Amino acid sequence: MGNSRLELSPVVNTTMLIRRPPAEVFRAFTDPEVTTKIWFTKSSGPVEPGAELRWTWEMYDLSVTVRVKEFEQDRRFVIEWQNGPLPTTWEMRFTPYPDDTTKVDLTETGFGGDDPEAVVAWALGSMGGFSEVLAAAKALLEHDIVLTLVADRHPDGIGGS
Repeated sequence: MGNSRLELSPVVNTTMLIRRPPAEVFRAFTDPEVTTKIWFTKSSGPVEPGAELRWTWEMYDLSVTVRVKEFEQDRRFVIEWQNGPLPTTWEMRFTPYPDDTTKVDLTETGFGGDDPEAVVAWALGSMGGFSEVLAAAKALLEHDIVLTLVADRHPDGIGGS
């Protein structure tokens, strides 16, 4: 890309309709008993107001600290974490839809750095990962199927070929 630079920082957005009530969908992302079936393998506790948690993906020998910045029960929460070279912030919103269905919207911001190609790759990778997590939640909540999307995403490990 040469001397190019990003004029605006990338923003990740992904959405999924999950045919379950908002409280149940919200719990899937805040209660480690459920979340460990779709995303990380261990958590130091639930997502709740003001929490600072440690999430672990044992298959990748990876752990991150997450901080709950905002929390509205069954509606939304905001997390700050270091999912790359800089901390980013992401928000999940849970919007009730007819017939006990929930629209889940996820937005992540804060991507930056000096290498535009690396920043874009980081944002795209994050969007892919979050999309897989939403798909895994849909499979679990609607069909009681545990998909191994996150575990199988990097079969050669993070950074592997």
